[in-house]
This record gives sequence, structure tokens and C-alpha cells, in this order.
Amino acid sequence: MQHTHPHPEDHLTSSAMLQDIVIGLSDGLTVPFALAAGLSGAVSSSNLVITAGLAEIVAGSIAMGLGGYLAGRTEVEHYEAELAREYQEVRDVPHVERAEVEELLAEIGLSETTRKLAVAELTADPDQWVRFMMKYELGLEQPDPKQAPKSAATISIAYALGGLIPLSAYFLTSTPEQGLLWSAVITLVCLLLFGYLKSRLTGQPPVWGALKMAGTGALAAAAAFLVARLISE
Repeated sequence: MQHTHPHPEDHLTSSAMLQDIVIGLSDGLTVPFALAAGLSGAVSSSNLVITAGLAEIVAGSIAMGLGGYLAGRTEVEHYEAELAREYQEVRDVPHVERAEVEELLAEIGLSETTRKLAVAELTADPDQWVRFMMKYELGLEQPDPKQAPKSAATISIAYALGGLIPLSAYFLTSTPEQGLLWSAVITLVCLLLFGYLKSRLTGQPPVWGALKMAGTGALAAAAAFLVARLISE
């Protein structure tokens, strides 16, 4: 007897975590880099750049983590509100909801006879009925209530790690100008690598993704540097 094995498929199994890492790391690489570049054009001490950079990393990681947490909680609250509304509609206007189920089934090409049988079976159980409406009418999947704190931690850590990369050059150099030079080299290389890997994982053109991410960081740093230089003159 021949045994069949399931066809292996390559999918991202932790897309939420990957998205959080991308958000935190990309902002962590670009925002502190731009801040340090701006300060390098206005101050003469690397210690000032380091102090301000560390303060920004702490504040930025907290703010980014809080944003990730609130986004996750909002998704959960939105789902719960829609779930309660669907239960109420199934209870109060079942004939309308049955018609909507039949319409959804018609859209996927089921015959009238099959639709009638499917509607009767789907609507026999209120929980099954509501799950069907949530998924196929509203396009909502039940979110993981534990995802909000996970997102907050992942984004915060990724932001902090990303922010320390451009700032590390100022610990090893004696002047802000030297720090900026090495920071630019280190950060742009990291942005190119990160943009390339992120694009490969998400199925985008990797070279274009690398150039786009590096270009964004370079433009932000150049703008901050020029503004600080103009103000300080």
C-alpha cells in the first residue's frame, strides 16, 4: 500500500513576530541614526551625541512598544465588538443573516440546492453560524489576546537593538565627525542587509528592497544633519 505524504509548503509561520521585528528594527536603525547625524552637525562632543542618542533609544523603544501594544489591544477589542454584534443580529434578525449566508455561498458558486442544505446546517448552531459570518462576511480572524504584550516586547527590543547600531560608532571615535562617518557606513550596510533579508522573506525584489531601505535612512540622516548645521550657524 502506497503511503502519501503531505506536500511540504514554505510559509511564514510567525508573520506577526516578523512584522514586529521589521517595524522595530527599521525604525530603530533610521530614527537614532538621523538624530545622531543631526547632532553631529551641531555639537562638538561625542558624549552629547551618545547621551542624547541613548535617551532617544529608551524613549523610542517605550513609545514603539506602547504603540504595538495598543494596536494589538485595539484589534482584540474590535473583534470582540463585532462578535457581540453578530450574535445579536443572529438572535434578533435571523432571516436577514440566513439570507446573507446564502448570498455568500452563492458568490463562491454553490448551486441553489447545495446552498439550501449548507445554510440549514450552518445556521443550526449559533456559534458555528457566527464564526462563519465573522470570517466570510467581515473577513475577521480571531486575534490572539496574548499577542499585544508579545508585540510590545518584540518591537521595543528590536527598536533598541537597531538604535544601538548607529550609536555604537560614537563610543569608538573621538569626535562627532568621525562618529558620523563610521556610523553612516555601519548603518547603511545594516540597512542594506536588513532590507535585502526582509524583502526575501516577504517575497519582494530583494535588491530593490535593500536600496529602498538604505536610501530612506540616508535621506533622513542627511536632512537632519543639514537642518542642524543650518540652525547652528
